[in-house]
Amino acid sequence: MSSSERQRSRRRTRTLFVNTVKKVLRKPEKMTVSQWADKYRVLDESSFLSGRWSNDITPYMVGIMDTFNDPYVQEINFCKPTQVGGTELIINALGYIITHDPAPTMIVYPSDELAKDVSTDRIKPSLLKTPEIKERFNEHASKELKLVFRGMRVYLNGSNSPSKLASKAIRFLFFDEIDKFETATKKEASPYNLAKERTKTFAYSKKIYTCSTPTLKDNYVWQLHEEADEQRNFFVPCPHCGEKIILRFKQIKYPDDKTMSHKERAEKAVYVCQECGCVITDKEKIGMLRAGTWEAVQKKGTGKARKVSFWLNALYSRFLTWSDIALEFMESKDDPDKLQNFVNSWLAEPWENTKLKTTEDTVLERQTELPEFVVPPWTKLLTGGVDVQENCLYWTIRAWGDFITSQNIAHGQAYSLADIERIMNLEFRTEDGEIRIVNLTLIDSGYDTDNVYDFCANNAEWALPVKGANNPMQSHYKFSTVNKTSSMALGMNLVIVDGGKYKDMIASRMRRANGKGSWMVYKGCDLEYAQQVTAEHKVSVKNGKKKVQMWVPKKSHADNHYLDAEVYAMAAADTLGVRTLHLMDQGQEEPRRENTENIDTPEESWIRENEWLGGEDG
Repeated sequence: MSSSERQRSRRRTRTLFVNTVKKVLRKPEKMTVSQWADKYRVLDESSFLSGRWSNDITPYMVGIMDTFNDPYVQEINFCKPTQVGGTELIINALGYIITHDPAPTMIVYPSDELAKDVSTDRIKPSLLKTPEIKERFNEHASKELKLVFRGMRVYLNGSNSPSKLASKAIRFLFFDEIDKFETATKKEASPYNLAKERTKTFAYSKKIYTCSTPTLKDNYVWQLHEEADEQRNFFVPCPHCGEKIILRFKQIKYPDDKTMSHKERAEKAVYVCQECGCVITDKEKIGMLRAGTWEAVQKKGTGKARKVSFWLNALYSRFLTWSDIALEFMESKDDPDKLQNFVNSWLAEPWENTKLKTTEDTVLERQTELPEFVVPPWTKLLTGGVDVQENCLYWTIRAWGDFITSQNIAHGQAYSLADIERIMNLEFRTEDGEIRIVNLTLIDSGYDTDNVYDFCANNAEWALPVKGANNPMQSHYKFSTVNKTSSMALGMNLVIVDGGKYKDMIASRMRRANGKGSWMVYKGCDLEYAQQVTAEHKVSVKNGKKKVQMWVPKKSHADNHYLDAEVYAMAAADTLGVRTLHLMDQGQEEPRRENTENIDTPEESWIRENEWLGGEDG
């Protein structure tokens, strides 16, 4: 090689070296996640629209994406319907991180299988469409669940692999469809908490993003929404009055003519502004979305929010018309499973499939004119129920009359079984001075079993031990026998109750106006009692591969001790024949105490006939 050739080669090498160093060391241009997506993101064929990303298509995504650039916000939650871009947002944020802020990143999916599919079919093809990302990708070092880029790694894991969620420091953590994750077990914390532990190293710079279509109110995404420091809704201006509104399903109106088909009625669906009453057409929605803004509807505490949650429903989708949404509702409303999908996947609301929904206000509305400790004149039985806890006992006494009419005459907390003995042996009086005593009390034997058995043996004339059934029963209750040889109660009756069935009865009768067949309370009933007896609601939950209706707490760790006590008091009345008390005045034989196949009460028939009570305006 000649001298001139060597010099040219050195110059080329020097130029290449300098350009490479400049390229590596140059400061990334200042921009937000949404600006990056608008400039660099290229959609692959798996997306609904291919080609360049445009923020104008889904303008509501801008505010969520740019929260990643807010130095104060550490946790971002997106409660959403299906197909509004939740996964695309993750890819946009990931692209920004790779090119502008490289750091260890993890994305968690419901399962390893889904993580592999998304990695192969969505994330890699989409990211590598962008040249600025492709040049940073190390294909040889990457695997199916580990993507290696210059200066960072992206780990993809399933929530069903706890061991993979509990090591390595992570700065950016994403959860996709978090409501489909497994919950905590006795051996492991929840996948959400296990993965969050990884971000502790980045105490002030971490970002945790969760998104999902909601399922039940006590599942991840809705809990995160309610616990956020700031909840934000997307407000759009009405094209007629200019007022900012939240798009609500109840504002979609269509003919009530039942002679028309669902499709014919849906075709005439319109949105009526809740502020001015004007009709908003589908064509006007696009302009409204582009002029929309995210605004806080609820804040906790003062100062900058650290946890922010966004909520959006399917009405904001530019790909759905008012008619599409109305038709979906009409075709779903009569099928509980389809209706749940509509509520979750279209309205982005948690499912509460229960006409038995009650609140403390429902209880307080059931107050009579009789004060505490006064027995109603129609009373034929008094029963008690006791829920045993570690530090105290919750007790209730309820009066019973014809047609399962009842009223709580007293309730409270005791600190020993001796206190329970004193309370249950008190004399209670009607306004006319007629004396009544408690006929039977059922005492929870699930916690302090030995002491409860011995206590019931010593008070067998008015007390029996009770235990909740592990599985639903055909009947409301059944008698078993105490078979513990070391117990004083050996051979004594043990009442097994189906708590769910009695909670059905309590909730449905609680909804009745005061009078025959109602479940009532005394005048001046306290709020704590009212809150505890309505602390649960009946919802659809997964039991293996099936969905079943179960009573569950409305909030985690909510006290429900008075509800359990009322279940035992009702079961005690059941064993004494409360269902047929009205026959005793007609000369019928006094009901036997032994349990037989229970007849349906009026509310049980009503429950079966009204699996869903809701108007079409939802």
